[in-house]
Amino acid sequence: MAYTDIDDPSEYFTTLLYTGNATDDRNLTNDANAGDFKPDWLWLKERSSTSSHQMVDSIRGTTPAFLVDSGGAEDDDANRVQAFQTNGFQVGTASTVNQNTITMVAWQWKCNGGTKADNDDGSVTVDLQVNQEAGFSIGTYTGTGSELTVGHGLGAVPKLHITKKLNAADAWNVYHESLGNTHGLRLNNSDAKEDFGFYGDTSPTSSVFTVGGVTSNDRLNTNGGSYVFYSFAEKQGYSRFGSYVGNANANGTFVYLGFKPAWVLIKKSSGGENWSIVDNKRSPFNVMDERLVPNSSAVEESNQGGGDSIDFVSNGFKCRDGAGQFNDANTYVYMAFAEHPFVSSEGVPTTAR
Repeated sequence: MAYTDIDDPSEYFTTLLYTGNATDDRNLTNDANAGDFKPDWLWLKERSSTSSHQMVDSIRGTTPAFLVDSGGAEDDDANRVQAFQTNGFQVGTASTVNQNTITMVAWQWKCNGGTKADNDDGSVTVDLQVNQEAGFSIGTYTGTGSELTVGHGLGAVPKLHITKKLNAADAWNVYHESLGNTHGLRLNNSDAKEDFGFYGDTSPTSSVFTVGGVTSNDRLNTNGGSYVFYSFAEKQGYSRFGSYVGNANANGTFVYLGFKPAWVLIKKSSGGENWSIVDNKRSPFNVMDERLVPNSSAVEESNQGGGDSIDFVSNGFKCRDGAGQFNDANTYVYMAFAEHPFVSSEGVPTTAR
């Protein structure tokens, strides 16, 4: 069996950096090595100015977006993201995505080009698009107020999914396998893991995940409420969703991924701490110390090699110190995507870069 089926992770995930110019109908093109990359999930953030993280996806269309740190309902703006394109996307004049002179980052995941179909694997019908090769699906469903199951289409047990109510302000709820089926996190705050029973205390299967009844779960299952989810199964050499325990030491914890990462999201789960995103475009070489915080509208943080930083290495990442953001004596969960696998599909170790 091949080590990985994905020799080029940039076919399914890529990061684009750009500077706003306030021009309408502006086409933003991914790097040439991203190939034919039409994004389906787009996560944008101003780096040099205070503004909310913006999320848009192809199953809901370009006009409605979420402001991640606020937890608000869908926010419509036709001048924000105007189109998903063959190798990028188009933005309008909205200051949150194209303000003159402001530096931006756009993280992009490819699913199924916006092609969707009904999925009836669970007890409710899901409007779903899925890419099993990349282990990624996007779906929408309507709550019933009673325990239900939701088809995710991955054909494998999901390691992580993020769910958000569309038509009202509510939290971004994160299921992570490492937390078990009784606990979860909220992407829009810094709280430790919660024992909230939103998933019916039931682990997902290769076809569905469970959502509890409304008495404990108005965030994911209000009767008549509309919800979107982003679900991920792990793909060796491309994606990994796991946990580690920090050692609170200057010679920090090493976390094995099986690939050199391009993008990592980390959260302390056993205590209160901000979420952190680091990537290889904003920090093209070690130390990876350009950090954005999903639960905050703050500008990009840069430690310039100080505390709270990590290194990306050929087969994972290594914490550089014992600070709380990444490596004090607590448990952390992470979500990571590859720059390139440690070993190719032909069993050849990739060149360290």
